[in-house]
Amino acid sequence: MHVQFFVPILKALRELGGSATPAELKDKLIEMLEITEEELEEKLKNGMARIDNQITWSKIYLVRSGLLDASDPEVLRLTEGALSRDYSDADVLSIFKKIHSGFMTKRGKTVQQKPNDLEIAEEKSPHAVELLEVLRSLPPEGFERLCQRLLRSSGFTKVVVKGRSGDGGIDGEGILEINPLVSVKVIFQSKRYKEAVSSSHIRDFRGAMQGRAEKGIFITTGRFTNDARAEALREGVPPIELVDGDKLIQLFEQRQLGLKQKVVYEVDYAFFHEYQ
Repeated sequence: MHVQFFVPILKALRELGGSATPAELKDKLIEMLEITEEELEEKLKNGMARIDNQITWSKIYLVRSGLLDASDPEVLRLTEGALSRDYSDADVLSIFKKIHSGFMTKRGKTVQQKPNDLEIAEEKSPHAVELLEVLRSLPPEGFERLCQRLLRSSGFTKVVVKGRSGDGGIDGEGILEINPLVSVKVIFQSKRYKEAVSSSHIRDFRGAMQGRAEKGIFITTGRFTNDARAEALREGVPPIELVDGDKLIQLFEQRQLGLKQKVVYEVDYAFFHEYQ
């Protein structure tokens, strides 16, 4: 049940200084609760990881209770109310019951509400699940060229796909201009994985790019293990940016690549209460 994440989320954000990106918060929760790789792999019928679903709904309840501020989709922040006191399991149950009762209409019928901004930002919507399946179904060469298109749309120039050249796992390279006087060469690898990318994959990629670029980008339709994330940020070696399936979907949405935007309306039941 997602209620189990209420208190850990509040504690994790406190330890992180009162705010964090969704990815930072998830990593902290995995560390605090010692969540296993098997638990991280468990999926719901819609393709969303069970852990992600539970964490997302916990944050939705915390936002609605006024303990979490999600006005900035890139950063989750504790409110003054959450910073001013510690919360017990009894407090958590009270919060859950109070917010859950908000789903009830005056007639006592449950209203299936549509996702709010936090849910839209984090829960895999049908288009996200579908897009991820499309990406995984592409042939290796097609996915490499698609990553080339994505990098170009993200500001990279001279993006070249190496293809099946046996170049040590390097799929392509490009130039990222930091400012008119500074630019860096970036090497990327793209993998259509469903499973997790391990630290050994990151080490192999770093070995292939050693001495050839200032930075690397590893793109996958899967996810990265905690060890892989730690390896990517290891001191004393070239840094590697990690783009997992969730971040890949966000980039496609931001660049509107392969997606058609449409407007959807929902009924605001609260608006009609005074007329009933």
